Amino acid sequence: MVSELRELYQDIVLDHNSRPRNFKSLPDADRVVDGYNPLCGDKIKLFVKLDGNRIVDIGFQGSGCAISRASASLMTQEVKGKSKAAAEALFGKFHHMVTHGRNGHHDSDDLGELEVMAGVAEFPSRVKCATLAWHTLHAALEGKAQAVSTE
Repeated sequence: MVSELRELYQDIVLDHNSRPRNFKSLPDADRVVDGYNPLCGDKIKLFVKLDGNRIVDIGFQGSGCAISRASASLMTQEVKGKSKAAAEALFGKFHHMVTHGRNGHHDSDDLGELEVMAGVAEFPSRVKCATLAWHTLHAALEGKAQAVSTE
C-alpha cells in the first residue's frame, strides 16, 4: 500500500512537471515577482491578478527541477480563487509538511493535492525547490517587487 501511494504521488509530481498547470504569463497581473533557488538553479516568474484580497488568476513561467515546477503548478491550482489570507495559511501548512513530513502536525485535508509533496521532507536539500514558488507568492502578496532568493 505504501509503495502504491508513493508511486501515485510520484506520477502526480511527474505529470505536473511535464504538463504544468497555469504555466503562462498574465499581461494584466497586479503583481509580478521573480524567484531564484541558487542551490538547484530553479527560476520562476510569478504573475498574480488580484480582485481586492482575492487571487482571481495566477500564472508562472520559468525553469527548474521537477520538484520546483510541480510545486509551482500545484500551488497555482490550489491558491486560485482563495483570499490572500487563505493562501498565506496554506503556505504555512505546506511549508510545515515539506519540512516535517507526514508526521508533522498538519491537517492534510486542507492541503488537497499538495499532499503529494510530503515526501520532500525526506530530502532536506530539496525543500528549497519545493518552496521557491511559495516564497515568491508570499512576496507578491506582500506587494514586494524585488526578486526572491531561497538563500
